[in-house]
Amino acid sequence: MPVPEEPKDPEQRKGPEGPAEPAAPGDGTGPRDGTGPRALVVRNRHDSIPMDLLFRGDTAELPKPTKTAHAPKSPQPLKSLQPPKSPQPQKSPEPTEESGAAKRLSPPRPDRDLAERRGPACSGWWALLVALLALGGAAWLIWAGGLVPVRITDFLALPERPRNGLVAWQWAAVGGCGAVALFALGGLTRGRVGSAWTLSLFGRYRGSVRRTGLVWISPLMLRRRVDVRLRHWRSEPMAAVDAEGIELRVVVLVVWQVKDAARALLTVDDHLAYLREQVEAVTARVVSRLPADSFREPADDVPTLRDAEAVGDALGATLAAECRAVGVEVFSARPTRVEYAPEMAAAMQRRQLAAIDAKHRDTVLTSVLDAVDDTVRRLTERGLVTLDDYERKALVKDLTVAFYTARGSAVDTH
Repeated sequence: MPVPEEPKDPEQRKGPEGPAEPAAPGDGTGPRDGTGPRALVVRNRHDSIPMDLLFRGDTAELPKPTKTAHAPKSPQPLKSLQPPKSPQPQKSPEPTEESGAAKRLSPPRPDRDLAERRGPACSGWWALLVALLALGGAAWLIWAGGLVPVRITDFLALPERPRNGLVAWQWAAVGGCGAVALFALGGLTRGRVGSAWTLSLFGRYRGSVRRTGLVWISPLMLRRRVDVRLRHWRSEPMAAVDAEGIELRVVVLVVWQVKDAARALLTVDDHLAYLREQVEAVTARVVSRLPADSFREPADDVPTLRDAEAVGDALGATLAAECRAVGVEVFSARPTRVEYAPEMAAAMQRRQLAAIDAKHRDTVLTSVLDAVDDTVRRLTERGLVTLDDYERKALVKDLTVAFYTARGSAVDTH
């Protein structure tokens, strides 16, 4: 019995009551009620697709799969699958070893309670005038009591006074005038340009004096002088290692000045020793970040310690942060010499010469190849020679050897 041709229109395949029921699994035949032909179907895990629709060229829509009890649910976003969480208060992060190390590496903070301020002082000429007046008053009381020797009165042409002596209050006045004179003269000092006095009374900081000339400062206060001029210090060759672990010897020139005399004298025992030690520590820290030389290509893109400007800026900024707490202001810290250690100098010199020679050979080879390319191109463009691939390769080879030999001999001669 011939199989009837299957209608092309999907509407014609429908029976009087709807689409044909899918065939039973495994037999490969359709219904035999006469409503439509037998249709092969392909069954997947979830639904059935008619076989004839897999090879049709039209745009007929596939039947929508029906939901079954075993059909998986449509995928949902990952966020929607997660149950909503109640907001919880954020806990402050617990200190870790890294945060503790970073805190230890931070520069020291200056003491806010200890800062330079103007100390009690006045012009020394006023103190000198007070001392002269006190001495004059004591001398007048002694002359009025007749206690001045005759020779002195005759020398000064003073009239003689009866030797009545001095009463108690007069002796007290003479003693007070003498004490005032001693107090006034004992506080006289000389203020120098570029220096400052730091004053303390019974262990308490009372201020700083930067006046010049004749200055009077209370003799009860302890005075310590500090140099506040602009100064520079050139270090000795300091041992350090670069980023590759190669030993170096570095010399640094530091320009600095005492900005806060109180912190410079009272924060540390010796601010000069503190500065020297910080220069050595900061130099070792900054130098270890970069290699001394770069033997890789391109060398211009690799930062090295030969960039004195960048290395000096890093040294100056780090050293200024470390010394700010002791009242020292660092203006610049420049490496004046960076060289290899004696035991490493010979090996690094050979390595540097090899890098320079390789770079020179590469430059010569590039120029030779450019010359060969230009020669062959001109010969072929002007029609002077006609070359096939074999002849072109032979000519390029001969020209390369000739040009390279000529360039090498010329360089060796120079």
